[in-house]
Amino acid sequence: MNSAGTTMPDEKPVSPNRIALKQLPDSSEALTEDFQRYQFYHLGRFHGCPAVYTYHALAWTLRDRLMSDWMNTYAERDQPGKRRAYYLSLEFLIGRALSNHVLNLGLDAASREALQSFGQTLETVAEEETDAGLGNGGLGRLAACFMDSCATLNLPVMGYGIHYEYGMFRQHIENGYQVEEPDHWLRDGNPWEVERSEFTCRVPFGGHTEHFHDKTGIPRARWADTSDVLAIPYDMPISGYRNHAVNTLRLWKSAATDVFDLNEFNAGSYSEAVQAKNHAEHISMVLYPNDSSENGKELRLRQQYFLASASLQDALRQWRAAGNSNLMQFAEHNVFQMNDTHPTIAVAELMRLLLDDERLQWDEAWAITSRCMAYTNHTLLPEALERWPVALFERLLPRPLEIIYEINARFLRQVAIKWPGDIDRQRRMSIIEEEPVRQIRMAWLAIVGSFSINGVAALHSRLLKEGLFRDFVELWPHKFNNKTNGVTPRRWVAHANPGMTALISSRIGEGWIADLSHLARLKPLAASGNEAFHAEWRAAKRANKVRLAALVEAECGVTFDPSALFDVQVKRIHEYKRQLLNVLHVIHLYNRIKHGHLEGSVNRCVLIGGKAAPGYVMAKRIIKLINSVADVVNNDPDVNGRLKVAFLPNYRVSSMEIIAPATDLSEQISTAGKEASGTGNMKFMMNGAVTIGTYDGANIEILDAVGEDNFFLFGLRADEVEALRGRYQPLSYMERDPALRQVIDLLISGHFNPCEPGIFDMILGAMMSPNDPWMVLADFRTYVDAQERVDQAWQDEARWTRMSILNTASSGFFSTDRTMQEYNADIWKLT
Repeated sequence: MNSAGTTMPDEKPVSPNRIALKQLPDSSEALTEDFQRYQFYHLGRFHGCPAVYTYHALAWTLRDRLMSDWMNTYAERDQPGKRRAYYLSLEFLIGRALSNHVLNLGLDAASREALQSFGQTLETVAEEETDAGLGNGGLGRLAACFMDSCATLNLPVMGYGIHYEYGMFRQHIENGYQVEEPDHWLRDGNPWEVERSEFTCRVPFGGHTEHFHDKTGIPRARWADTSDVLAIPYDMPISGYRNHAVNTLRLWKSAATDVFDLNEFNAGSYSEAVQAKNHAEHISMVLYPNDSSENGKELRLRQQYFLASASLQDALRQWRAAGNSNLMQFAEHNVFQMNDTHPTIAVAELMRLLLDDERLQWDEAWAITSRCMAYTNHTLLPEALERWPVALFERLLPRPLEIIYEINARFLRQVAIKWPGDIDRQRRMSIIEEEPVRQIRMAWLAIVGSFSINGVAALHSRLLKEGLFRDFVELWPHKFNNKTNGVTPRRWVAHANPGMTALISSRIGEGWIADLSHLARLKPLAASGNEAFHAEWRAAKRANKVRLAALVEAECGVTFDPSALFDVQVKRIHEYKRQLLNVLHVIHLYNRIKHGHLEGSVNRCVLIGGKAAPGYVMAKRIIKLINSVADVVNNDPDVNGRLKVAFLPNYRVSSMEIIAPATDLSEQISTAGKEASGTGNMKFMMNGAVTIGTYDGANIEILDAVGEDNFFLFGLRADEVEALRGRYQPLSYMERDPALRQVIDLLISGHFNPCEPGIFDMILGAMMSPNDPWMVLADFRTYVDAQERVDQAWQDEARWTRMSILNTASSGFFSTDRTMQEYNADIWKLT
């Protein structure tokens, strides 16, 4: 029971039949009454109070409506033998919750009426909600989309993450440079969460291992003298789309076992007295600490183990609470999906819990672990596959390290039997990398301990099997599969693009919101003879562009003309994503305007946004270059509005909800073979943007879905990139292409940085190096040619409208509903 006496989702019911909780009335009158009660009696606020209090009152009113569905959903599943899935992720970039719940509950009109009595609009109140600082980029947003679809499909999936006090950082721009400041997203509280302190877990760190024999003579181990940290769960509801299903996202907050050392405090050692408390709370303080220092690395490893241990302990508790007792059936009832390498310590931790706490023997524990763990890989970059120094592990997690050693020893025996005498293969496949520094390969641990390993796009999965994971594929081909990513159409179209949503629904009904494959029925409307529909489509797009132009004006001080082509690239700043190639094209366009070469060109507004990791010097310098180029282009009278450039600071989910519906041209220009999937490309496609992209990640499947006539393809392919390595000569591209030479000369001359000479030398040096892994200059000419094809298509209004409609109509495959159905059919097997 909570403090108000309400039964919460995980608790055993007073009746074994779990009496269904009645739903609260959801009429506008009922919402108004409850809303005013919260406003007056709970918050003590009257008419004319700041909108943030109105937001909290409305959030609690809606949460009350979710609560009955939340508890009833859990009650239906909390039965012996019911199979459940748990999604382990260090990130859940869920964005704002209020508007999403309003949509899923079907309470838009009722909420608006309730707010009218306070002189507020739903849009104004929704703006008061802070984006939840629980994720960084695509990985976290994907996890959030997965959770949305699991609820909409009524799949029994629980998300586990960390209750970060601060998000990664808030980004603002000073003199063109990225400046990071704390993102205290919980400053005003979170009305959607419910603290579940009765399910607090203890997570051990440090100490040492003691070995002994139990009463039956079986060797055992105990982890002794540990410094424990409490993991306190906070639950957030994840509502399904109008189906009364509400899943749970459980977030762990760290706390000390004792608030402070009273003896130290009484002796006057105030800082020492609270040291343990602070050390514990640091674990859930900040999303992804900067791991460029040793302290940062340790904190990040503590976060990962904290998440895995607390979540696995909780899953075991829930399984028993549902009436199960035979541990040998645990894998039949539970599956854990590990989102990238961050939570893969879960393999060793589940073994520890089964061996040390449950007193199983090794073969029994391994049979369970290896049948309930599944691993999703999200990267083709070897440097992004986490490796942890053995020395750090030994100090922080001595008992899990022992278990990893044993897992590895037994695994290498399998390898030796399969390939006798192949020492090189054993070295490659060992979970412990011996040189140059002994490290634990976390992806290898996941592969060895999982029954399923999947990539997230067709090309990505193929390249994993042919490259990074080839040795493991030859040993266990049956483990590997592909699950192409998707995005939820509820947030990214129905919520983010209400104008287009209404237009689509007026023609094909509302069924597409829950089944995106219905969008294919729009394809006949893309053909000639549907001019009225085309005009309405363009009007909806223009309204979205006006909204984005207002955001750019407010955030960047740059005026975008809604009649111009909106050319957008928003995503994490990284060299492989090649924001740099985009900037080179902007300089090329600028140079053409300066020389009077205006034939065939169109007015274009280029928007770039994204955060660079605090320790990623090159990415941060690319942000400076973008802003320096924008400053010159936007203030040159010769340009005369033909070209506008803006860098949108603090790119986040709520920004993308405005950006995606307004975008005409979606930039997906990564070096081929480097982008695992991408999901921004899908959000843009659903909202009628046309993609310019390389043959990489999910771009390939987008191209297959929409056809070559409705996609601007350019650049080297993944095999061509690999074939060029070792003989790449970027200067030869400059010699053959006068336009590229002029762009590079402008950069070398300091035209964009007259007051800061030399600041872009590192970028120039990287681009012009034969060792540039991203091969920016190699793709410049085909990229420029593709952009010229964009200009030609944009000037034909009817053609561009057809392309836009067909992109939306062809996007059904990219719903996470389809992705989750595939995960369930092939991996989870939930009912």
